[in-house]
Amino acid sequence: MSDRTLSRVLGLRDLILIVIGTVIGSGIFLVPGGVLRQAGGFAGPALLVWIVGGGLSLLGALAYGELGAMNPAAGGLYVYLREAFGPLTAFLYGWTFFLVIATGSAATLAVASASYVQQFVSIGPLGQKATAVALLALVCAINVRSTRRSADVQNWSTAIKVGALLVMSAVLVVSRRGVASPAVALWPEAFTPALWSGMGLGMIGVLWAYEGWQYVTFSAGEAINPQRTFPRAIVAGTASLIGIYLFANTGYLVALGTEGVATSDRVAAEAVGAIVGPGAAKLIAAAILVSIFSATNGLTISAPRVYYAMARDGLFFQTLGQVHARYGTPAVSIIAGTVWAMILAASGTFEQLLTYVVFVGWIFYALGAACVFVLRRTQPDVPSRERPFHVPGYPWTPLLFILAAAALVANTIATQPVRAAVGIAVVMAGVPVYFIWRKV
Repeated sequence: MSDRTLSRVLGLRDLILIVIGTVIGSGIFLVPGGVLRQAGGFAGPALLVWIVGGGLSLLGALAYGELGAMNPAAGGLYVYLREAFGPLTAFLYGWTFFLVIATGSAATLAVASASYVQQFVSIGPLGQKATAVALLALVCAINVRSTRRSADVQNWSTAIKVGALLVMSAVLVVSRRGVASPAVALWPEAFTPALWSGMGLGMIGVLWAYEGWQYVTFSAGEAINPQRTFPRAIVAGTASLIGIYLFANTGYLVALGTEGVATSDRVAAEAVGAIVGPGAAKLIAAAILVSIFSATNGLTISAPRVYYAMARDGLFFQTLGQVHARYGTPAVSIIAGTVWAMILAASGTFEQLLTYVVFVGWIFYALGAACVFVLRRTQPDVPSRERPFHVPGYPWTPLLFILAAAALVANTIATQPVRAAVGIAVVMAGVPVYFIWRKV
C-alpha cells in the first residue's frame, strides 16, 4: 500500500457547501405535502415538525463537531466508531454503508435524475438507465481527477440550487401580496393523541429530507485547519438547512394554502405553477436536476473516504486505501463505489433494499453521538488543543440526539418488523465477512 495520504485542501466554505449540497436533493420539493397531511392539515404543527427535525439534526451535528475536531481523519463516523466501540462495530457500519446506504442513495439520485430529464426529452426505459449510469460516471470522473476541482463543482452547483430555492420561495411569498391568498389553517384547537402520532410519522419524512449532514465527517481528513473549520462547518451547514427549509415551506403555504399543499405530492411544481403557469414543470425539473447533481457529487466527495479508511485498517480491499500518484485522490475507492452504484441503478434492485436498510443508519448515528461519552471517558488526557470544540449543553445535547434516534429505530421495529428484520440481517451478514478480512 502506498504511504501517501490525502492532502488537506478543503476550507470552511467547501465543508459548509458539502453539508448543504449533500442534504438538499429532491426531498424539499416533494415531502412537504405529506408532512402537512400527517399534521392534520395545520401549518403550525407541520412547520414545528420541520423545526424539530432540523433541531435534532443540529444536535447530532454539534456532537459530531467535537468528534471531528478531536480526530479529523478521513472516514469520519467510521473512525469515531472504531475508536470508541472497536473495529467490528466500525466495519459493520462501513459494510452496510458501502453495500446499500451510500451506493443505494447515489443510485436513487441517479435514477431520479433520469425521470426529470424526461421533462425535456423522451428517453424511454433503456435511456433512463443509461442516463443514470452516465450521471454517476460524470461525477466519478470529476472526483477522481481532483478533490479541489470536485469541491469547486460542489460549491457552484450548491450555490445555484440554493439560490434557485431561495428565489422560488421569495417569488411565491411576494407574488401573493395584494391578491386573495389561499386559506392557511395555522393551529388546531387542541393537540390530540392522533395529531401527535401524525406529527411523529411526519418526522420520518422530514428526517429523510435532512439526511446527509453527517457525510461531511468523512472528508474531515482533507479539511484545512480542521480543529477550527470542521465544527463550524457542520454546525453552520446544518443550521442553514433549517432556515432554507422553513422559507420554502412558507412559500408553498402562501401560494397554495394548507389544503393545496396537503393534497400535493409535487408541491414545488404546483406552487410555482400557480404563479408562473404551465412552464413551471420544466423550471422545477431543471432546479431538481441541479439539486440531484449537487447531492450526488456531495456523496462522491465524501463516502469513498469510508472505504479508503477501511482499507487502511486492513478491512477492505487493499487497493481502496491507495492515493492516486498524480491526482492525489482515493481514486480506486471512488471508482469502486461508483461501479457498485451503477450496478444497483441499472438493475433496479436497490430501492426496496435501501428502504429496508436506511433506518439502520440511525442506529449508527446514535452510536456516533455516544462516542462523545465514550471518548471523553477513555481519552480524558487528550490535550485541549486536540479537543478544541466541546459540544455545548453536554451531556444533554448528545443524549437528546441518541434518544431521538433510538425512538425512530424502535418505531420502525414496532410498526414494520419485517422491514426491520431484513435491515438488521443485512448488517449482521457483515459479521462473518469481518472475521474473514481479519484473517486475510
